[in-house]
Amino acid sequence: MVLYNVTVGVDKDIEQEWLQWMKEVHIPREMATGIFLEYKIFKVLGQEEESTVSYSVQYFSDSLDKVVTFLKEHAPVLAEEHMARYKDKHVAFRTLLEEVG
Repeated sequence: MVLYNVTVGVDKDIEQEWLQWMKEVHIPREMATGIFLEYKIFKVLGQEEESTVSYSVQYFSDSLDKVVTFLKEHAPVLAEEHMARYKDKHVAFRTLLEEVG
């Protein structure tokens, strides 16, 4: 199993709108590529005093080759849509992990 993890920090003033857009628009577009089997969203805890809140969006695939294809063919467009919509209201970093049996 391969995990493509995107950790996103968003300003608290857009948190609910961002989360709704992710669930209704962005994540369905990523899942529609057929690369990922499932996804999960986690909220990072312990940030009560900060002006941002972070989420980990985890996409699971059964193939590293499929994820590499996603990163080359789909991710740039999807990331650009996210960047254009939320400009300076977010930061994101991505991690690719492989399950160790």
